[in-house]
Amino acid sequence: MTWPLGMVRPDPSDRSQWSVVIPVLQEAQQLPSLLAQLQGPEEVWVVDGGSRDGSGQIARLMGAHWLRSPASRGVQLRLGAAQATRPWLLFLHADARLPRQWSAVLAAALRDPAVAAAAFQLRVRGRGWKLRLLEQLVDWRCRCRGLPYGDQGLALAADVYQRSGGYRPLPLMEDLELVQRLHGYGRVVLAPASVQVSARRWQRLGVWRSSWRNARLRRAWRQGVPLEQLAARY
Repeated sequence: MTWPLGMVRPDPSDRSQWSVVIPVLQEAQQLPSLLAQLQGPEEVWVVDGGSRDGSGQIARLMGAHWLRSPASRGVQLRLGAAQATRPWLLFLHADARLPRQWSAVLAAALRDPAVAAAAFQLRVRGRGWKLRLLEQLVDWRCRCRGLPYGDQGLALAADVYQRSGGYRPLPLMEDLELVQRLHGYGRVVLAPASVQVSARRWQRLGVWRSSWRNARLRRAWRQGVPLEQLAARY
């Protein structure tokens, strides 16, 4: 959906104006809690990369649109966005838990015409000072560099998404690659509330080892290492 220059976009605090896109792969444990928060007038697309744990059945039973896709998050996000019909887009991971009044929270960040997109502040469900320090470092990176990652969600107008070219069908770094392009259309800011995510990705390798691995992958990507090689390392 493209809005002509000078036309006022619909109110982003109105949940009926949102399409929510959720890429999944084996997310039967995480998906129900997120979909329970999305039982309002918003349009919800669950794009399944080939789950065999009942994720698709859960999505349909809970009222979401379900779409099958190759197992690549960049492809899944792109396919979901192509199906969306509302003027505002919100991309979320399945383990996300939204803040109360999430649409009003996003509206507070997106009403500034100089803002191209907004993400939530990151809060990890888990205990320990390492996770709290991680949250502070993510907050610093987002506020100073405008570089939120996919687990923080990404919200923007559908016309901005389309003009930017949207998510590219990449096997890795699809979130960072899009956010960097969005800087050409305005600021990428943090909304005044947090999304809570599972600690599972940091529990597998440990907070520091996981963060160091991801930092090395991002550096290699900026140096031109093919994404297929990086995806194999990931």
